[in-house]
Amino acid sequence: MPTLAEYPQIAAGKVRQIHAVDDDHLLLVASDRISAYDFVLESEIPDKGRVLTAMSVFWFDLLADVVPNHLVAWDDPRIPDEVRGRALLVDRLDMLPVEAVARGYLAGSGTADYQRTGSVCGIELPPGLVEGSRLPEPIFTPATKAAVGEHDENVSYDAVVATIGAELAAQVRELTLAVYAKAAAHAETRGVILADTKFEFGLRGGRVVLGDEVLTPDSSRFWPVETHDPGRPQPSFDKQYVRDWLTSPESGWDRRAQTPPPPLPDEVVRATRDRYVQAYEQITGLSFADWTG
Repeated sequence: MPTLAEYPQIAAGKVRQIHAVDDDHLLLVASDRISAYDFVLESEIPDKGRVLTAMSVFWFDLLADVVPNHLVAWDDPRIPDEVRGRALLVDRLDMLPVEAVARGYLAGSGTADYQRTGSVCGIELPPGLVEGSRLPEPIFTPATKAAVGEHDENVSYDAVVATIGAELAAQVRELTLAVYAKAAAHAETRGVILADTKFEFGLRGGRVVLGDEVLTPDSSRFWPVETHDPGRPQPSFDKQYVRDWLTSPESGWDRRAQTPPPPLPDEVVRATRDRYVQAYEQITGLSFADWTG
C-alpha cells in the first residue's frame, strides 16, 4: 500500500492538495481546513474533508449523463490509507483558468453587484430583487481563479471569451447551466435550495470535462426550502455559519484590518460540522456514517 509521501505534492490550495500519482493521474486530497474571507482559519472542522469527498462522488455519479468528469476512483488501492475517505484518484486535465459560477438566486457578491449596478457580471436583472430572491432564470456569472490569499473577482462573459476563446467559453457556459439545472432540481426534491455554485472545468483529449470538487458546502450555497425568506440572509448548510460568526461582535475580529481571524469556539466548530454532515445526508439520502471512501 503506498503512502502519501510517495506521491509528490504538485499544488496546494486553501483546503486541498494535489499529488502526482503517475503521468495520467492525480490524487486530490481534501483536508479538514476551512477558509473564510480569503483566510485559512486556524481551526479545523472534523470530518469536513470526508464530507466534501463523499459529496463530490455522489454528484459526479448523478451528473455523468450531463458532462464527463475527472473521477477515476474513490476506493482504489493506489489511494493511501492515511487519506482514504477524503481523497479521489482523478485524471489529469488541462484546467481552464475560469471559475464557472451559476446563480439561481441572488446572494453574496451577486447581491452587492446588483445593488450597485442592477446587474451581475454584466447581466441586467429586473428591479426590486433582494437578498435571497429567485432569479427569473439561472445565470452564468464567471470569476477569476485567484491564488491562495487572494480574492476571486467576478468578470463578464466577454472576459471569459478573451481568456479561453469563444468556442470554449460557450461550452463552459452551457455546461455550467446544464449541471446547475440538474443539481438544483435534485436538491429541491430533497428540501434544499441550491442558490449558487461554482465549477472548474478542464480539457481531456480536447473535450471539456468537469474537475475539482463539485457541489459541496464549500463551493455552493445550500438553503433549506422550508426557511427560505427573501430580504434577509438565509439559514444555510454551508460555511456561511462560520462567516457569520467571524463578522459578529462575539468574535472581536475586524475584517477590514486584514489580520488573521481568531480560532473558532468549540460550539461553532461542532455546529459547522453538523451542517456539513446534514447537507450530505439530506441531499444524497445516504448516511454519512456509512461512507468509507
